[in-house]
Amino acid sequence: MNARPILYTCARSRGLRATWAAEEAGVDIDLKILPFPPRYLAPEYLELNPLGTVPMLVDGPEDGGARMTESCAIAHYLASKGGPSELVIAPGEPDYAAYCDFTYHADATITFPQTVYMRFALFEKERGLEEAGHAYAKWFWKRLVKLEQRLEDREFLCADRFTVADICCGFALILAESVGLDEGVPDSLKAYRSRLTGREAYRRAVAREDAGLKALQAGG
Repeated sequence: MNARPILYTCARSRGLRATWAAEEAGVDIDLKILPFPPRYLAPEYLELNPLGTVPMLVDGPEDGGARMTESCAIAHYLASKGGPSELVIAPGEPDYAAYCDFTYHADATITFPQTVYMRFALFEKERGLEEAGHAYAKWFWKRLVKLEQRLEDREFLCADRFTVADICCGFALILAESVGLDEGVPDSLKAYRSRLTGREAYRRAVAREDAGLKALQAGG
C-alpha cells in the first residue's frame, strides 16, 4: 500500500484544485509533476491513466485503492479523507445542496467553455478556429452570472465558510486570468478571487507545483 496518496498533475492545471485541497486539509500527498501535455511528453503515464489527462490520484493498493481522474472529486476526497472537515458541507447541514451544486457547476458549466476557448483560440488557432474559440470565451463570461449573484452578499459560496466549492469554482477564475479571459470577469469576482489566492494554503500549493515543475525541467 502506498504510504501517501500520489497525485499526478501538470503545474497550474485543473490539478491545482487537488494540490490546494490537500494543503488546506493538511493531507500529505506525493506530488508528481508531469510535462504538458503528458499524453505526448510522458507516454508511460498512459499505462496508469489511459485517458492521458491530469490530474490523477492514486491512493492505496493498485488492485483495490482509489484511482480518480476528476479534479473536483479529488479535491472533495482529499478534503474529507480524514473524516468530517470544515472544507466540506455534510448532509443535513445548511447549504449542503448548494455545496454539491457549486462543486459540480465548476467543471460542468464554467471550466468547460474555458477549455474549448483554450484549444481553439490558443493551442490550435492555426486551424482557423480562433473565432470559434472566442465565441466560447463569451459563453464563459455569461456563465459567471450564477457565481456573481451568489456572492453578492457572501464572502464564500456556502455556509459562511471556505469550502471545496470555493476551490473548484475559484480555480476557473484563476485560470481565466492566466489564459486571457479576464476581460469579461466582473470586478466582484476578481475581488473574490483575490480573497482565495491570498490564502496561505493556496500559496503553498502553487509554490509546491512550481518547485516540482522546476525540478522536472532541470531533469530532476
